[in-house]
Amino acid sequence: MPVLTILPSGKTIEAEQGSRLLDAIIAAGESIMSKCSGEAKCGTCHVFVQEGKKSMSKATRAENERLDSIVGVGSKSRLACQTNFGTENVTVELLGFDSGR
Repeated sequence: MPVLTILPSGKTIEAEQGSRLLDAIIAAGESIMSKCSGEAKCGTCHVFVQEGKKSMSKATRAENERLDSIVGVGSKSRLACQTNFGTENVTVELLGFDSGR
């Protein structure tokens, strides 16, 4: 089973292949926003995948369109609600949504 490491806390959790990144982050006890119920409409679950991105599901058109509208997006950006685990370990960095908002 792939292992998810969450930064900056350093928490780790095993995740089933094919499971959603958002669900694993929540299961690890991390606070992450998701206002649209996982439909790629709000972008609040934006994370940076630091390791293991190639093993994860490919970004959908809806995800890419939402990411294009978010400030601060980079090549490691994904929406946790749209990303499923592959076979490799993954490290993600959560963004500080509460700061400055």
